Amino acid sequence: MKSINGIGHINVIDLRGIDLNLLVSLDALLEECNVTKAAARLHLTQPAVSTQLSRLRKIFDDPLLIPAASGRGMTPSARALGLIAPLHAALNDLQVVVRQRPAFDPYQDSRRFVIAANDNATAVLGLRLMEQLPGLAGSGVKIAFVHADQRQVALQLEHAEIDLLIGSERMVPSSMKARKLYDERFVMAQRKGHPRGASALDMDQYCALKHVLVSTSGGSFHGFMDEHLEQLGHRREVLLSVQNFTLLPDLLCNSDYVATLPSRLFERYRDRLDAFELPFQASGFSLFAAWHPRNQADPALLWLREALLVVSAI
Repeated sequence: MKSINGIGHINVIDLRGIDLNLLVSLDALLEECNVTKAAARLHLTQPAVSTQLSRLRKIFDDPLLIPAASGRGMTPSARALGLIAPLHAALNDLQVVVRQRPAFDPYQDSRRFVIAANDNATAVLGLRLMEQLPGLAGSGVKIAFVHADQRQVALQLEHAEIDLLIGSERMVPSSMKARKLYDERFVMAQRKGHPRGASALDMDQYCALKHVLVSTSGGSFHGFMDEHLEQLGHRREVLLSVQNFTLLPDLLCNSDYVATLPSRLFERYRDRLDAFELPFQASGFSLFAAWHPRNQADPALLWLREALLVVSAI
């Protein structure tokens, strides 16, 4: 017994020591007033339920169920009668909590998402998502795009600093969940009215042109396409190296340089640039959305992933 400010006394029960299943059994016992019937309802043996009743009597410091005078069944004690309604209601509420599926309404709920992506993925998918967002969500949904650093992205996802990564298969950490958004291929782009003309490319022409290389790591003049050309016994002339894909359109439009870039990025600048098929077979890449496994069933992240699939199909 414990006194509260010297006024009256209450029984204090340490809930940390109570198995929730005991309360479920107590609910059945109070409703059936019969150990055998309660055991059948709980799919337990009669001795197991008798043991649980003994534990419950110690926890509540009360007999709870008393053998009936008729010799058949049991009668609830005064304490037990007071427990029937609140215990049943509490278990029903808990059942709702356990069974309730979390939901996300993008038109009503508020959520801030952080997406890591390189500038190509941001220019292609990010801009489409931003353009389509007013029709996909309400004003409570906010999206921030940050630069994807391959050396840090696994820790950023682990520490919830970012919600989602958009990147090629080489960017996705093996410990993360991922879903492919689309396959990509490369084309060569040049300005409209380029002195080369608009004829199809052959290998010699391609290699002789003045190329701009996008080096996402910064400063390199030798990339994936150069490695591929070397395997074919060719070498192109790379004169400029930039770190961002989005610098290319203005650079190409105001010079005679050419660049090999992802076809979907070119589509955003079709009115300013011309594109040509490469004169050799070159592997493309796939773009993925990746997330931490703990967010696999997060309804808000599910919505975001589905939104990206929608805009990637446009």
